[in-house]
Amino acid sequence: MTILYGIHNCDTVKKAKSWLDKNNISYQFHDLRKDGLDETLLDSIAAKSTWDLLINKRSTTFRSLSDEVKNNLTADIAKKTVLEQPTLLKRPLLEINAQLHLGFKPAQYEEIFIND
Repeated sequence: MTILYGIHNCDTVKKAKSWLDKNNISYQFHDLRKDGLDETLLDSIAAKSTWDLLINKRSTTFRSLSDEVKNNLTADIAKKTVLEQPTLLKRPLLEINAQLHLGFKPAQYEEIFIND
């Protein structure tokens, strides 16, 4: 199953959804705000990547964090902070065949779905 994690009003998520729809790729969309992000789901996502890659350090949410949190992003602090503010995760997150792909670029999705 293909799952696209993101937030419905994120422009990059919209582009990824549009690409998937245009290419007739079946997927389930999981809105991190509306559908939620619990500890079990976050652990599953984190097990497939690293916190350094998962945290969107260019986001407004990240920039609004205290310097203490930003400068001490251990796994425990990152997990706690992301559970409180799911918009810290890079978007979209595409999970397919137990692999996680971060962000969206058409060439990346072509490689995953078309050139496979």
